This record gives sequence, C-alpha cells and structure tokens, in this order.
Amino acid sequence: MRTGGLLLLALFCLALMTGTATADTVHVLAAGSLREVMAAIGDRYQQQTATAISGAFGPSGLLRERIEKGEHADLFASADMGQPLQLQSEGRAVRVVMFTRNKLCGFATQKVGLTTANFVDGLLDPAVKLGTSTPKADPGGDYTWAMFHRIDALRPGSYAILDKKAQQVVGGPTNNAPVGGKGPVVAAFANGRIDIFIGYCSGAKRLQSQMPELQAAEVSHAIATGPEYGLAVLKGADPRTPDLALFMLSPDGQQIFAQHGFSPVTLPAPGH
Repeated sequence: MRTGGLLLLALFCLALMTGTATADTVHVLAAGSLREVMAAIGDRYQQQTATAISGAFGPSGLLRERIEKGEHADLFASADMGQPLQLQSEGRAVRVVMFTRNKLCGFATQKVGLTTANFVDGLLDPAVKLGTSTPKADPGGDYTWAMFHRIDALRPGSYAILDKKAQQVVGGPTNNAPVGGKGPVVAAFANGRIDIFIGYCSGAKRLQSQMPELQAAEVSHAIATGPEYGLAVLKGADPRTPDLALFMLSPDGQQIFAQHGFSPVTLPAPGH
C-alpha cells in the first residue's frame, strides 16, 4: 500500500479511537504563528463540511502544558514536533504527524541593513541589540538557540556572545501581551530595545503591517534549523477531528499553508 493509503487508513482508524461525543465545533490549540493560516483553514473547511472550527493560540510549549493540566482540545497544532510527541508519549495524543514547515528570518530596522549574506555579522555586531522568542516555552526560541550553535560551529565563540545578548521579548508566560497597542516584538523595536528579531518568515506580513519599515532577511541554509510543525489528534477528540487533520494534509489545505508563507510537506509533484 502506498504512503498516502496508509495515512488515510491510519486516520480512518483514528476516528474509531477518539470517542463518540459530538460538540458544536472542533476545538484546536495552535501555535501563535498559525493564527492567520488556521483562520483560513477553518473558513475553507467549514465551507466544505459545515463543521465549525474554534481555536486558541499561543506558544506551543505553554499550550502543551495546558493540555497536560486538563484543558480540552481536539487537535493540537504545534510549531515543532517535540511537544506533540511528548503528549503522545504521555498517552494524551493518539497520533502525531508533521503537517508543514517554516523558515527562520531576521527582521531588522533599516539602519542595520540586514541581508542573508551578512546575517551572522549583523547578529554578532556589538552595537546591534538582538531580540528572540523564549526557548522551551516557544519552539521559535529553541530553533534560534539551535541556530546559535550552528553559528558557533562556523565561528567558535559566537554561541556565548549570542546567548548573552539575546533578549527574550515574546513567547514566554509573561511577555506575550500587547504593549501600548503594539505586539510585543513591534513594541520592542519601537522603544529601541532591539534592532533585530529572529522569528518565523511566515510572520513577515503581520510584523510589517504594524511596522512597514522592517526588513526581512532569510537565514542561510548553512545555519538554518527547522522549523517543522507537528499535528496531534488528542485522546477523546471529537470524531470529526481526523477529517480536519486530513484536510490540513490535503492538497487544498497545503496550498493554503503555502499562501501564508509556509512550506508544504504533502503536495504532489508538479504535473501530477
């Protein structure tokens, strides 16, 4: 049986494993970086199935903790594979699959002149103030610190410099709220706290809508780390949840991810 057939069979079996209770909506807990794309996924899915999707968003590590503490969700969409796999190992998720990829970008003020070519020099510049997400609570921070290690392999001593100068301005338990009507990252730029922020490339539109002058530079392949997003169908989920997961993995769903700056993982090859 081909891989696609195995996936369909697995998710069909999953529908039999996740219980019979029916709610008004399928409830999703999703990484904050998925906010816009999950809204689009939910709209399209509801048009096709008449099933509504409700969602709550936040740092993936903190969402995992909420599930562990008993908060109900049917589907967990994380910005990494580690959080869903941990829930599976604990018996809280019945199936985990990677559903999309992202890339890391540096967002910088114009005075920095950040590009992919001078990316490492820009981060290491003593005059440049660096902002990041929060490791452990938010996979964006974990990917960033993994990148610091890769930079260190190319330029020994860099990790200690970057680890010391990095300011965790978003993605933790206490730093996600707007500041003066601005998102925490844009607020950090606006008050001069940071000159560069390391985040997901898919977030460029959101950041630049609040601060159009921000420039984005993609991390080079030599130091890139992830990001790989994991989807978990949770134990006791609404019976319609596996179908939503399948939709997210379908060509229609993957095209929506591509339109929002993500890298699809299951689109057929061109011409097929």
